[in-house]
Amino acid sequence: MRARSRERARLVVASARSLARASSVQARPAASAVPSPQRRTRLRGLDGALTRALDVALSTVLLIVAAPLFVLVAVAIRLDSPGPVFFCQSRVGLGGREFTMVKFRSMESGAPPEPHQSYIKALASAPAVGADGQLQKLTEDVRVTLVGAILRKTSIDEIPQLINVLAGRMSIVGPRPAVAYELEFYRPEHLERFGVRPGITGLWQVSGRNRLGFYEMLELDLEYVRCHSFAYDLRLLLRTPWAVLSADTA
Repeated sequence: MRARSRERARLVVASARSLARASSVQARPAASAVPSPQRRTRLRGLDGALTRALDVALSTVLLIVAAPLFVLVAVAIRLDSPGPVFFCQSRVGLGGREFTMVKFRSMESGAPPEPHQSYIKALASAPAVGADGQLQKLTEDVRVTLVGAILRKTSIDEIPQLINVLAGRMSIVGPRPAVAYELEFYRPEHLERFGVRPGITGLWQVSGRNRLGFYEMLELDLEYVRCHSFAYDLRLLLRTPWAVLSADTA
């Protein structure tokens, strides 16, 4: 059963790569409505260089500053439950390529992924909403540890993703890092989100991540990709602290 699931995930990722490549050659407006190809390339290249420079500089500084926090969190995780300090999971990134994302472990070691898979399926099929009409987050998850709940609430569990940023697999700002099993619910246009590196924060986070439905998050990812620029990343980055501190989006 697990072998079949892994094979299915590989096929979905392969399809994502093919469709992502296809989406990059979609028809564009007339030349008078958009910059020339040469101008577009220069802008994209400049934005890309600036974004990468920011990623490397910021992730390096934050990893150094957060070093004492890494030690404290590691001790807390090990005292709270047996198992590794870090949680490593395969995610789908730029160009539909898989990479290993690193986070602080917030669940029991060896916790099965089925509850989250079922949640994604239910959310994509018929978004679960609470009495106030908002997205009902996956709650009372028995897989989450006591320390893990605090790490998730404060987003501290995501700090190790800076290692992914430094390695060039992720960016500080970008779409959510997707898990392979959610790709089966994508529409063809959603694969455009793989045109940029996934991020630790992004439009989805500062827009109320826990109040959004599955397809609302994907639409925000697409909006980010289509508006992507270095200046836009800076604006989203400046909005992130409030989003993290706000109970409405945590």
